[in-house]
Amino acid sequence: MGREFIKLFDEWAESYDNTVVGHDEEYKEVFEGYDEILEEVASKVNGTVIEFGVGTGNLSKKLLEKGHNVIGIEPSKEMRAMAKQKVPTLSLLDGDFLNLPELNIKIDAIVSTWAFHHLTDEEKNVAIGKYSHLLEKGGKVVFADTVYENSDAKHAIIEDAEQKGYKNLVDDLNREYYTMQDVLREQFTEHGFYVTFKQLNKFVWLIEAEKQ
Repeated sequence: MGREFIKLFDEWAESYDNTVVGHDEEYKEVFEGYDEILEEVASKVNGTVIEFGVGTGNLSKKLLEKGHNVIGIEPSKEMRAMAKQKVPTLSLLDGDFLNLPELNIKIDAIVSTWAFHHLTDEEKNVAIGKYSHLLEKGGKVVFADTVYENSDAKHAIIEDAEQKGYKNLVDDLNREYYTMQDVLREQFTEHGFYVTFKQLNKFVWLIEAEKQ
């Protein structure tokens, strides 16, 4: 699962929270409405929740505040350390979207924010298949991530970033595995989910999939 990006996130751990609140001009639009987006994701689930890509623990904190039982999965050692400082009571494990310890408990939901794009489309399909087996009927996958409506939308966003001189953002958009809605819709449907998409900012969409 995009473990090629772990070094990047180890280095980003200390400044991550400053980025998501808008202190990095290049990523201001990517994280616009950050707190509200986390709140929306947290409000869509109940019960025992797996969170992939915990980062510094911002979504985890909201999930716990709502009374959910949270199992955090995070591959970056430095991010895990930051999350533990912020949320000492969080159950936090080393793992990723495709590799997680065996959990002998009923899972009600799987959540993630700004992270699923670390997987290639092929890896996303494998991951969704795993989640279909983990969840019972009515179980949910709720992700907030950058997704493109179509190729034209992708090119427009990259071109806009280029015109603004946002080199780091352009490199990011070209390096990571941001995908199309149609691809995710087909994958979730294939694995027995009903999925919807809701735009939350210029980059980020809420992906809500319920096991049928």
